[in-house]
Amino acid sequence: MSAVCSLLLSEVLRNAWKRKCSIEPSRFKSDSYSFETVFDYDNRKKQVSEIETRMAGPGFWDNQERAQETVGQLKSLKSVLEPLAELIAAAGDLEALLELAEEDESAAGEVLAEVERLEQRLEELELRALLNGPHDERGAILSINARDGGTDAADWAEMLLRMYIQWAQKNDYTVALLDRNDNEEAGISNATIAIRGPMAYGYLKGETGMHRLVRISPFNAEGKRQTSFAAIDVSPEVSEDIGIDIAEKDVREDVFRASGAGGQHVNKTSSAIRLTHLPTGIVVQCQNERSQHKNRATAWKMLRARLARVEEEKREAEQAEKYQKQARVGFGSQIRNYFLHPDQRVKDARTGYLVGNFNSVLDGNLQPFLDSYLRWRVQQDAAPAKVADRESN
Repeated sequence: MSAVCSLLLSEVLRNAWKRKCSIEPSRFKSDSYSFETVFDYDNRKKQVSEIETRMAGPGFWDNQERAQETVGQLKSLKSVLEPLAELIAAAGDLEALLELAEEDESAAGEVLAEVERLEQRLEELELRALLNGPHDERGAILSINARDGGTDAADWAEMLLRMYIQWAQKNDYTVALLDRNDNEEAGISNATIAIRGPMAYGYLKGETGMHRLVRISPFNAEGKRQTSFAAIDVSPEVSEDIGIDIAEKDVREDVFRASGAGGQHVNKTSSAIRLTHLPTGIVVQCQNERSQHKNRATAWKMLRARLARVEEEKREAEQAEKYQKQARVGFGSQIRNYFLHPDQRVKDARTGYLVGNFNSVLDGNLQPFLDSYLRWRVQQDAAPAKVADRESN
């Protein structure tokens, strides 16, 4: 490789790295972390230090629920900080590799491979940086309800339940079943799970909406094509100290006997709890625990989560109205189509993202859809702002 080519390669790679990071390379040095980027590195480090100090203090574990939430917040922060620290160190090493490539053409391949690796890691972090909503770092409460399609819809709802559980397990999240109602013939009428881990709600909140399946029905003796619908609703798992005020007079509580799997306890006691928030009409229920007290506590947590989501949707709608733009997501919106007939494919109705392997998606390989939604949402939010800037000028 000639000296000119080496110099050109070095300059291209340096410029690519500058462009991706929007920061001068000299400020990547390991002894200088005090820079401002989209990752808000300094502020996140400060938050980690404050949380670790609080955790080391007396009485931290007295309130287990609050302590676990704080631990979750710490994990969310570190899920960005630790890979970013690795990138900072790797960027310093890249400077040395770039200098080596200018002198030795055999090092060019190593440089390119390292740049590609770092760019991939940086892209992953950039996606995480988009999870900056008020509740994005929290766990998610995900509800699945069978809609039009009869038994096929109930079966479809159970397939989606498995898909989200598989996704959670692939990403090292924990899953807790909060409520489940089985359909008499097959599948489920509805189910609610809690998915806990860093940024679970931030990744999953875009799943809210209607999911449509087209296939040859296994429940139809004539082998006809069937279209089935299932509705997904995702809310942040919020604690009692979050400012969600619920007046007890606004909530009707119904106690009933649990149904479904559960051994001897099923239908023996009235332990299941249903809460109806009268002002909004929101209904939640929990019957998974043997204790009525535990079911009640979980149902109230689910209600706070749903109301937190309502408040978030109000803010989003106000922002959309500000720019004369209608909100394009919601519980009743059809967001994704899944096809098993006439061919296999899964396509997002909002982003246009398409996967030609139906079974892979249903096995929990959902992350590309979640990532494409994050990018799409940023574009949607940026577009009206640009229009407003042009109009003001």
